[in-house]
Amino acid sequence: MARNKEAVVLVIDVGPSMHSVLPEIEKVCSLLIQKKLVFSRYDEVGFVLFGTADTKNELTEEVGGYEHVTVLRNIKVVDEDLVAALQNLPRGNVPGDFLDAIVVGMDMLIKKFGQTNKGKKRLCLITNAVSAIKDPFEGTKEDQVITIATQMTEQSMKMDCVIVRMKQDWETNRRVVEENDFLMSVFSNKSSSKVAYVETPTSLLGALRTRNVSPVTIYRGDFEVSAQLKIKVWVYKKTSEEKFPTLKKYSDKAPPTDKFATHEIKVDYEYKSIEDPNKVVPPEQRIKGFQYGPQVVPISPAELEAVKFKPEKSVKLLGFTDASNIMRHYYLKDVNIFIAEPGNKKAILALSALARAMKEMNKVAIVRCVWRQGQGNVVVGVLTPNVSDKDNTPDSFYFNILPFAEDVREFQFPSFSNLPSSMLPNEKQQDVADKLVQMLDLAPPGKQEVLPPDFTPNPVLERYYRYLDLKSKHPDAAVPPLDETLRKITEPDVELLSRNKSIIEELRRSFELKDNPKLKKSARRIKERPSGSDEEREQFNTDADVKAIDSIEYSSKTKVEKVGDVNPVKDFEEMMSRRDNPKWISKAIQDMKNRIFDLVENSCEGDTFHKALECLVALRKGCILEQEPKQFNDFLCRLCKFCHEKDLRSFCQYLTSPEITLITKAEAPDSEIPEHEARSFMVKPELDSQSMKSEAKAENDIMTIYLGGK
Repeated sequence: MARNKEAVVLVIDVGPSMHSVLPEIEKVCSLLIQKKLVFSRYDEVGFVLFGTADTKNELTEEVGGYEHVTVLRNIKVVDEDLVAALQNLPRGNVPGDFLDAIVVGMDMLIKKFGQTNKGKKRLCLITNAVSAIKDPFEGTKEDQVITIATQMTEQSMKMDCVIVRMKQDWETNRRVVEENDFLMSVFSNKSSSKVAYVETPTSLLGALRTRNVSPVTIYRGDFEVSAQLKIKVWVYKKTSEEKFPTLKKYSDKAPPTDKFATHEIKVDYEYKSIEDPNKVVPPEQRIKGFQYGPQVVPISPAELEAVKFKPEKSVKLLGFTDASNIMRHYYLKDVNIFIAEPGNKKAILALSALARAMKEMNKVAIVRCVWRQGQGNVVVGVLTPNVSDKDNTPDSFYFNILPFAEDVREFQFPSFSNLPSSMLPNEKQQDVADKLVQMLDLAPPGKQEVLPPDFTPNPVLERYYRYLDLKSKHPDAAVPPLDETLRKITEPDVELLSRNKSIIEELRRSFELKDNPKLKKSARRIKERPSGSDEEREQFNTDADVKAIDSIEYSSKTKVEKVGDVNPVKDFEEMMSRRDNPKWISKAIQDMKNRIFDLVENSCEGDTFHKALECLVALRKGCILEQEPKQFNDFLCRLCKFCHEKDLRSFCQYLTSPEITLITKAEAPDSEIPEHEARSFMVKPELDSQSMKSEAKAENDIMTIYLGGK
């Protein structure tokens, strides 16, 4: 058998205690064959059933015993007929002996491949392990298991044990169940066997490893702890995203009689000159071009090679830090695992000592990695110690890539506490919302997790493979309805909702639902402040409290080139939304500043103050979104000083609005204004000339602080 191929023997318990879960087992085993037909169509699979009324295996004929074990299919290359055979497994009527079935499966692999160690040989045992095992003729059951496990190791075999055990199975015979679990643990300790216990059909779907991915090292070399200490390590991928299989184009133009036709489509590209579209440019006359603003800069291969960054292959320690300093959401991409070089006792001892010391001190290591010579990029990551609890498994490290400064995106969101009181939930509403969240917890305290990540498959991929198999047999078949097992992953649990119906009803009664009026996209702006009577102003303030002001939405359709006096806010928004040239943002901000000054200075008894305020609010939001806090803060200081100098007390009353204040660090990281200083900047209405002078002095002091004492 070739090195990259796998031989699998599925050993399935079909005894009376397994009848209720056999339909789900049929789906899982069928899916395994469907995936092998896509990814590994040269793999070989065999089937062994135990707990059957009949007996059909070669060991019974040769040495006797091994009763109620049936070889459903010998080890052969996977085909579509095997999928059909798995969808109707026979139901047995005799309690099965999983040790006999394992020996029969091992015998099949040994006779098929002999003593060769090439390739991959694997057993997959699926049972509930609630039936008693027969006593051996010599020794104990544990001795028998150790003998089988030793033989598996010598033959380079691996075994996956999936124990499908529901709650009622524990009540059948607790002594037998505990004994079988002990024997399974012996298998796990003495051989390359993995044991997984599942309680639901959903977990069963994810417990069986349907696709075998060979581990490949991405780095072999020194881990440089210091100039004097270097540890030989190997780095493997621990996890990786499972993606859809690559879909290739298929051509039916080849004649049906051609047995060697590949039906592949070959794509050729031709490059033609702009001056002469009929002339094809040969490769030696072409050169790569790189975009730099509106221009394309040609760079020859020699120049590109000369400026290319070529770091040396290495893994170097940068330092240690507390584990609490590295947040989980910092991790990027997949997880790798660092292990000491196999067989190198000094490296194993050194890596284990480092891992255990870091674990004891709750530290992690920051390392710089270049996986191969000439690699174009360097990654910086964190090593987390993974101390093993098994004697035959050495300690290791988990490696996660950390982001650089330019990879971090900081999004500033306003606090809910800034909303008006009418929009904040009361204590009862908060309580029922908390109960709803606790009800939907997938891992409630003291209970088993509902959808454990290790045993929960990707429902999209599972459905894709099933439909692909159906489509291969019936090209015109429609997409079938969602399988019940996958439905439990993608949809809320019906039983959970029915049990907690009172919580849902209480939540519904606690919140009053109203129709949301449809607003035009371009009209999401602050409501115009009235300039009339006090009653109109009071009504405006009430409406502003009840209705939250949405953020500016830039959806420019027409190219505006200046902020006009008819609708300055709309013009400002559309100019800020333009991305054809970066100059429009700075021009829009400057135009809006000029427009606000004109509205304030040329006002007749305050008739344009409300419009100036609206423009000021729009300018503030635009500067926050475009990360230009200094421009707004400088302008607001200058505007306040101007109002004090011109004795514009009526406009100062408009500036007492909580929406008009300096942009703080919390709103824009580039701002130099702390929140307490912004609050102290609020302009107070003046009553007399003395207060006017005091206010102006305070304003000048704030401006002096803001401008750095200049």
